[in-house]
Amino acid sequence: MTTTGRRALLTAGIAAAAATALPGCTAAGDPGPRKPGAAEVEAERVARAEAALRLRSVTASRTLLERYDAALAAHPGLAPRLTPLRRSVAAHAKALGEGGTTVRPATAAPSPSATAGASASARPTPPPVPVAADPEAALKELAAAERAASDAHTAALVTAPPEYARLLASVAAAGAAHAYLLTEGARA
Repeated sequence: MTTTGRRALLTAGIAAAAATALPGCTAAGDPGPRKPGAAEVEAERVARAEAALRLRSVTASRTLLERYDAALAAHPGLAPRLTPLRRSVAAHAKALGEGGTTVRPATAAPSPSATAGASASARPTPPPVPVAADPEAALKELAAAERAASDAHTAALVTAPPEYARLLASVAAAGAAHAYLLTEGARA
């Protein structure tokens, strides 16, 4: 055998040995399913906390929106004064719910297919929001609800991520302005 033939045979043998040895090394060194690291566990915890924060914030805004709807239903004469504020609260609820989390509506209507076999009395209906009979008292109740929602958004600033904290601060400030407009602003 010539030197060139020996080299070719040797190269082919080394390549074959390497091809069989490498998959064996990786399979033998594989510990099985990879366990999440500390960074991944922390990222998941942060994501869950942010989703819970968003749900609380949206729920506070939607509850306030329900109060506006109840006040408008009870006192239609207040519509010129309440409608712009209600629109603002609806926009806030929508903005607070955006951002990668699934937030269910506060009063989601069940689908017709889901309730086809259920009787009308078996469907859960949200309890009516109480509204004062006097329009001025209803405005004061709305102002108190605005302050409560504003306070909840302000308290959430501590744990909110920066971009969401800016949104919460803006919504909280708008809520404080709404409370003023519902009470003191009417006198000015």
